[in-house]
Amino acid sequence: MRLPVMPPVKPMLAKSVKDMPTALDEGVLYEPKWDGFRCIVFRDGDEVELGSRNERPLTRYFPDVVAAVKEALPQRCVVDGEIVIARDGRLDFESLQLRLHPAESRVRKLATEIPAEFVAFDLLALDDEDLTQTPFGERRSLLEREVAPTASVHLTPATRDVDLARQWFTQFEGAGLDGIVAKPLSLPYRQDERVMFKVKHERTADCVVAGFRHHKSGSVVGSLLLGLYDDDGSLRHVGVAASFTMARRKELLDELAPFRDGAETNHPWYSSEWGPGGSPSRWNAGKDLSFEPLRPELVVEVAYDYMEGSRFRHTAQFRRWRPDRDPRTCTFDQLERPLDYAISDILDSP
Repeated sequence: MRLPVMPPVKPMLAKSVKDMPTALDEGVLYEPKWDGFRCIVFRDGDEVELGSRNERPLTRYFPDVVAAVKEALPQRCVVDGEIVIARDGRLDFESLQLRLHPAESRVRKLATEIPAEFVAFDLLALDDEDLTQTPFGERRSLLEREVAPTASVHLTPATRDVDLARQWFTQFEGAGLDGIVAKPLSLPYRQDERVMFKVKHERTADCVVAGFRHHKSGSVVGSLLLGLYDDDGSLRHVGVAASFTMARRKELLDELAPFRDGAETNHPWYSSEWGPGGSPSRWNAGKDLSFEPLRPELVVEVAYDYMEGSRFRHTAQFRRWRPDRDPRTCTFDQLERPLDYAISDILDSP
């Protein structure tokens, strides 16, 4: 493979902002924020490599994507985008994770059973030309000209109309997308820098804290384990709250101490399929996922973006303790559920 931009490439990133950026002199293009595996496609004729955000190749896990991009992308190019799986009209990140399987036979089987798709949103090289210093507006125009969309390879919708972007922000969540990315039109491609902007959904929920995990540095709190009660009275593990300062981690250990006494007796997650479990992580086989139980009496308000099935898709953010709340009132009924919106409708957008 001989391209003007060679792997590995670290993807350009976005920083979170609260409101849709509008006051940029050079202009802004707004795109849906896809929830999949970030992927940079390197194609030189029949040679294709799929690079990931952590610079590890995804090629062996997605033979279906390798075949698909050969039909849709130019013969020699480097394209930034996202690998996604859509099921029942929504993005399905859990199915995407299943595709990262070590067995070749399983990889081939899954490629047939739950095929992935590629959504293109930037062009880093074309033929012998390195486009990384070319303004994004020009790269986008070239991308629109050069990509031939198929059933498995798509060009992400984009608009300069901030009102339409705000409409997308609301509508597209129902299909599993988690926000909008705003890209200055004058922007060169700056690897591993947060120079774009992302606006993500944020909601709050009151959750039961029924356990915690230690931080990797030692005997302080790493994350709080969160639960919600379902209709039959089972306490389901729905995710974690983390991202504390080290000083706060030490404080939390003291705050949680009274709730450790007697926590192992009849703990709702010790005999339930809905607990966090202690099985190895598919991302890190050596990671210890065991937890310290707490009596399920504490309630915490957390911020979250959206749900993936019955769990928070991303790490929730601690907001405050809620001593006024009865843990038994912390149910799924409090969660906002976005209206349905099909992925096919998004990819047909202008």
